[in-house]
Formats: sequence, C-alpha cells, structure tokens
Amino acid sequence: MPRLTALRRARPGFVALELDGRPWRTVPDDVVARAGLAAGEELDRPALRLLRAELVRARGLRVASRALARRDLSAAELDARLERARVAPSVAAELAGTLERAGLVDDERFAAGRAESLAARGWGDAAIAARLEAVGVDEAVARVAVAALEPEAARARVLVERESDPVRQARLLARRGFGEETLESVLEAALD
Repeated sequence: MPRLTALRRARPGFVALELDGRPWRTVPDDVVARAGLAAGEELDRPALRLLRAELVRARGLRVASRALARRDLSAAELDARLERARVAPSVAAELAGTLERAGLVDDERFAAGRAESLAARGWGDAAIAARLEAVGVDEAVARVAVAALEPEAARARVLVERESDPVRQARLLARRGFGEETLESVLEAALD
C-alpha cells in the first residue's frame, strides 16, 4: 500500500506530497487539512477517494471564487459557470449552498444592483425585468427590484430630453422596454 512519506510547502497555499519517497503531486492547503493527510499515512482506497473528493471540491470553489471576484452573479449564473467548468452537480449544489449561506451569492442583492445599473443606462421596467429573469432571477425577486427603482416615467423623461421628434422618442422608449402608460405620458408632455 502506498504511503505518504512527506508533506512539504511547495509555494504559498500549496503542499507538495511525496509518496513512498518520491514527489507525487501538489495540492492546496485546505485539501490537505480536509482530507486529514499526514506524513506516514497509508493511502488506501477510502483515503484516496476522500482526497479526490476534496480536490474536486477545491477546484469547484476556485472556479466559483474567480467568477464572483469579477462581478456579482445570480445563483443560476453561478450554477451555469460551475456546469461549464464540469464541476460535479453534487459538488456544485454544495458550493452554491455554502456561498449563499455566506452571503456571497444573493439573488435579491444581485437583482437590485443589476436593476439599478440597467435603469441608469436608460432601460424601462419591462426590459429590466426580462433581463433579470433571463439570468435566472425569480420573477417575484425581479418585480421587487424593479419596484424599488426611480419611477419609470421620470427615467423616460430624462431619456427623451435629447430627442425633439416625438416619433423618435416613442421608438426609443419602446425599444428600451418602457411601458405603454409611460410612453403615452411622456409623449403627451412632449406634444404639449
């Protein structure tokens, strides 16, 4: 049975493992701790299975951490990212749950921030809700995020101030997902 003969610091955050006196592989510190590896330990099948499971978990966590370091993600976007990285579904579900409990993945926070960003860029409520739902945000959560925004009519007035032609104003607002009531109120004000 193979035996771990040494664990040496390889670089910050990683440990080099020696198996029967020969270099074997380098693994993250947390994998060593979670798998309970120690010098002199025999690597039987259960120990190797545990090591493999911890390596898969650590890889999934790295994928999730890198994705979340760039920008906030919805839970569905994180699931898709883990799936594209071929992280096992059971590991992905465990990681998603852990990240949600830690507050790193929060669909309500994500929806509020994304809705605010889209509204600032001139999008109407319908378009914002559709975009949120397209990235996996629940319809009810999307509605709450949209309801918290500045009123659609006020955003529409700011958007059409640059355009004097009422037909172009109407097309712009329709293209940007503004509702019929908003279109009518803004155009009535423009025509008066």
